[in-house]
Amino acid sequence: MPKEKKLQPPQQQQPPGVEAQMEPKPKADDAQYRGSGKLKDKVALITGGDSGIGRAVAIAFAKEGADVALVYLKEHQDAKETQDLVKNQGRRAIPIAGDITDEAFCQQAIQQTVDEFGKLDILINNAAEQHPQENIEDISQEQLERTFRTNIFSMFYLTKAAVKHLRPGSAIINTTSVTAYKGNKQLLDYSSTKGAIVAFTRSLSQNLVGKGIRVNAVAPGPIWTPLITSTFPAEKVESFGADVPMQRAGQPEEVAPSYVFLASDDSSYMSGQVLHPNGGEIVNG
Repeated sequence: MPKEKKLQPPQQQQPPGVEAQMEPKPKADDAQYRGSGKLKDKVALITGGDSGIGRAVAIAFAKEGADVALVYLKEHQDAKETQDLVKNQGRRAIPIAGDITDEAFCQQAIQQTVDEFGKLDILINNAAEQHPQENIEDISQEQLERTFRTNIFSMFYLTKAAVKHLRPGSAIINTTSVTAYKGNKQLLDYSSTKGAIVAFTRSLSQNLVGKGIRVNAVAPGPIWTPLITSTFPAEKVESFGADVPMQRAGQPEEVAPSYVFLASDDSSYMSGQVLHPNGGEIVNG
């Protein structure tokens, strides 16, 4: 059995994970990325907006001229850093802390965004959790329900609350995963939710197309985020990303342009589709 390639120092955190404690820190702000006003004066709500992919999307959106609401659980330090990074681009950001498994909180987050910015143009359903287990027998009822509530129920809750504020030209973008297409033997419940997100995206796109609202998704492969260091053992983290064709984990800043594309008029003739920034995996989906 070949020894797994070491890509980063072995490390482990308690969930939900803090980006500030990762080594090396994920790259969220691509210095080469130059905005061109693709999202000028738009307003976006991003779940999981404090760190990882959510942080990178918030920065890229700000560079394109958008203001953002950052919805997160309790990682206040990460959220403040993301807020500052958005402000550095000359745009506004508001942090909204709470549990997206609670429908009342989801309604509150949407309303707070509209109250603060006066509108909502883009909904990014991005937040997720995962709990690796070796055997299906080890997945408790509590874990199963929690994973589904965080990863897919929340998308229903937020979309239900957001739709009345969205107008023709608005966009909804859902974060699914490569695991929806190829599976993962240790992430049975997580992979199942990600498959549900693909079906939700396709169905919701048909439901809202008559209102001029586009719905698409992004299916990242292995991306270096706090989700990894807070859910996998240290030795797994050390080689995370080595099994894809590019033989490395992706950085959040490499995923963010997919969201910019799907949120902007560049993708005006796309709905119900999924983009695959996954390090070269062929998933035919």
